[in-house]
Amino acid sequence: MGLLNNISFTLTVLTFRLRDLFVPPAAVLKSLGIKRGQTILDYGCGPGSYSAAAAGLVGPGGKVYAADVNIIAVAHARKMMESWPNLGVIQTDCQTGLPDKSVDAVLLFDVYHDLKEPEKVLKELHRVLKDEGKLFFSDHHMGEQKIIRALIKPGPFELVGKVKKIYRFAK
Repeated sequence: MGLLNNISFTLTVLTFRLRDLFVPPAAVLKSLGIKRGQTILDYGCGPGSYSAAAAGLVGPGGKVYAADVNIIAVAHARKMMESWPNLGVIQTDCQTGLPDKSVDAVLLFDVYHDLKEPEKVLKELHRVLKDEGKLFFSDHHMGEQKIIRALIKPGPFELVGKVKKIYRFAK
């Protein structure tokens, strides 16, 4: 990863920090029902603002995994581990290495449009979700019908609700 990627990532971090002032990630996650003791996978974590917010909400009895393919994002998330001991980091473009049915909620925010093999990623997310687990999905690059088709058509998710622009899917 070269200088251009570092500059791009730095701009992304600055943009998200500005967004987070107006729409705090912790408030968003609370509205989705994220709570103490849960295990959360932030797939495509980017700068990690949702990972950090989730780590605070789930507390020391919970666990958050920040996963990303980008080595700069992964390095950034590893630095966050100093402040959040319940945060784990996974570098991946699909497989997480997490046990079957070990995650209460997956955050798939603004990354689906960039996935090289989205069906494989959805299969992996389905595998790690508990039976009563939820997949929270948002991607401002996609319209509602495209989002619904993307997650339901290949299966195995079912749309169960929507909070503002975040879609909630169940197994």
